[in-house]
Amino acid sequence: MKQSLAILALALATALPAVAEEYRLGLITPPSHQWTKTAETIAEDVAAATDGRVELLVMPSGQLGNEARMLQQLQTGAIDFAMLTAAEFANRDPDFGIFYAPYIVEDIEGAGRLLSGDVAHTLLGRMSDFGLHGLAWGTAGMRQVVTRDEAETVEDLSGLRIRTVPLAPEMDFWREAGAVATPMPLPALYDAFANGQVDAMQIDHEGTWNSGYWRHASTILDSRHMMFPMAAVASGRKWQVLTEEDRATVAQIFDERIAEMVDLYAEIDETNLENLRDTGLPVLSVGRDWFGLAVDAWYEDWREKAPLLADLEAEAAR
Repeated sequence: MKQSLAILALALATALPAVAEEYRLGLITPPSHQWTKTAETIAEDVAAATDGRVELLVMPSGQLGNEARMLQQLQTGAIDFAMLTAAEFANRDPDFGIFYAPYIVEDIEGAGRLLSGDVAHTLLGRMSDFGLHGLAWGTAGMRQVVTRDEAETVEDLSGLRIRTVPLAPEMDFWREAGAVATPMPLPALYDAFANGQVDAMQIDHEGTWNSGYWRHASTILDSRHMMFPMAAVASGRKWQVLTEEDRATVAQIFDERIAEMVDLYAEIDETNLENLRDTGLPVLSVGRDWFGLAVDAWYEDWREKAPLLADLEAEAAR
């Protein structure tokens, strides 16, 4: 009798569908940003591919805290997935700052190649040092500069408070260029730029257009001086909760959708650049030489700080 009941219970358990598990995915970007849109697509794909066993709840706009806070929660397993800038990793390990090397690539296509290359793969594996599982590298648009006052030469940036993320390689670059690097949370940037708390910002054309920063600008520098890497990661603790089959499925979907997002940014950059030109604002195309000695000084400093930079430079040259 007991054996019959055990067999019946096992049969019923096998017949019942797996219980769906909800996992939170945090970002600092607003719903209109392509990172958030891609996260929503990933969530839809994961739910469909796992027959609803894995449901990702996308939480944009810093609902789960700033990136430092989200990293802490990922490490404890309090949240499950995130799409983060490389800032928090670079501030803990300089090798993660090498993707911010100025003019290491010319465009989004070059960024995509480096972010799927050997050095990127190495750094993704080293996410385990932070208690995370690395899923994919992505990027936003190429970095540009937006100023409240007119700026025609790098000397015009001297002493200006330029908003950055709290990221050592980025802040070092602007110090070399003579500006005052001013870290500030993204949600506070619009008001700070409008009322003059900051004089300029490093941003991309997507953010400049969608968030309306151009309304308070006098000059847009189409400099394309840096990529802006993003790491898609999972909590190491929560990753182990998934079955091996579901881990493979989730990893593949993140990899494919984020690669598509990187390719899309070439079009996003150009579309928003045309939108900005249509406003009548001065849009100046500038290159590496415009920044004078700042770029070379940055490389001299960071080759010592980050051993992997030399490998990334060699990969970019190839």
